[in-house]
Amino acid sequence: HFYFISYIFEFQFSSHTLEIQFFSFFKRQKNMMLRSLQKLSIIFPSSNNPRYLANAAQRFISSATRRTVTRPNSRVKIGVTTPTRIRCMSTSPISSQNASEAQVQRDKLLTSTDDYYGGVIVELDQPMDSTTFVSILRASILHWKQLGKKGVWIKLPIHLVSLAEALVKEGFWYHHAEPNYLMLVNWIPESPNTIPANATHRVGISSFVVNEKHEVLVVQENSGQFQGTGVWKFPTGVVDQGEDICVAAVREVKEETGVDSEFEEVLAFRQSHNSFFAKSDLFFLCLLRPLSSEIQIQNLELEGAQWMPFVEYTAQPIMQKSDLLKCINNICLAKVDGRYSGYTPVSTLSNFSDQQFYMYMNAEALKKSNS
Repeated sequence: HFYFISYIFEFQFSSHTLEIQFFSFFKRQKNMMLRSLQKLSIIFPSSNNPRYLANAAQRFISSATRRTVTRPNSRVKIGVTTPTRIRCMSTSPISSQNASEAQVQRDKLLTSTDDYYGGVIVELDQPMDSTTFVSILRASILHWKQLGKKGVWIKLPIHLVSLAEALVKEGFWYHHAEPNYLMLVNWIPESPNTIPANATHRVGISSFVVNEKHEVLVVQENSGQFQGTGVWKFPTGVVDQGEDICVAAVREVKEETGVDSEFEEVLAFRQSHNSFFAKSDLFFLCLLRPLSSEIQIQNLELEGAQWMPFVEYTAQPIMQKSDLLKCINNICLAKVDGRYSGYTPVSTLSNFSDQQFYMYMNAEALKKSNS
C-alpha cells in the first residue's frame, strides 16, 4: 500500500504563470521515500519565452529538493492530499490550452436548478466569450450526466444570443422563443428523448352575446378572411397567456364593441390542426349576457358592429354553405329556446398550485344527478 504527498508550487513571473507539481511516494511499512517524480506539468498560459520559464522551473525544482526556496516575489501554495492508492499517471506534457480549459472546468460549473422530471434548468445572465462558455458547458454536462440527469434546458436572454451558435454546435436545439429570451434544450442519456414539444395549441374564443329581444351582437372585421365580404359574425379573439377563457370572452367583447357583458356558459368547442404556424387550435363558443347596449366600435379591427335579430343573422348566405357555422347556429338556437345546456365555470383549486382556476361543467345536470 503506497501513499503520496502532492506539492503544488505556483510562481508569478510578470504576466506569466508557472505551476509545478511533484509527488513524493512513501511505503507504509518502512516509511521511506522510494521515488520522486520531480515534474508533472508546466503550464504557460501566455508565455512569450517558454525556455526562460522552463529554466526557471528546473532551478526551482533543484532548490525545492534541497528544501530551500529563495526566489523573491514568489507565491507558494502547498497542498497535501489524503492517503489513497497509487494509480499510474502520465507524465507526458500537457498543452497550455488543454490545461487552461481543464482548470476552468474544475473551477466552475453552470448554475442550475432541478425540474420535476429529472432534468436541469439553466438561466444564463452573465456575458462570457464562446470559448470559455463551451468549456464550462462541457464540464457541466459531464457533471449532470454523472448525476443521472436527463433533459438540460438553457434559457438564453436576448443580450446573450451570441452564444446560441455555440449551444447548437454542442448538440442543443431550439425549443421555443419569447420576446426576451430563447430556450434551447438537450437530452443527455442514450435513452429515447421524452422532452415535451413546444406549446401545441392556440386557444381562441367566439362570443354569442344575445339580449332579451333575441338580438345578437355582431361585427364586421377590416382584416382576416372576412375582410370586405360584408359578413356579420360573432366577436372573436385569442386567449392571452395566463388568462381564463371566461375572462377572455368578456374582454374581447368589451375591446371590440364597448359592450359590457357577463359570462354564462361554454356552449361547445372545436379542435383543428395546422392552423397557425402548423399549430393546433382550440376554439370555444361562449354564451354571454349583455350588461349594456351602447356600441362603440374599435376602428383598428372593425368596420362595424350592431345588434341584429338572430334569425336575420342565420339567414346570411355564408351560414348555409358552412357546416361548422350551421352547427354553431343550431347550438345557439337550441340554447335560446331552452333546449340546450352548456358548461359553466366553477372555481376550484389544485393540489399542484395555489392559484384558482375554473372547471367547466354542466353544473345543473350534475346537481340533478346528485339530488
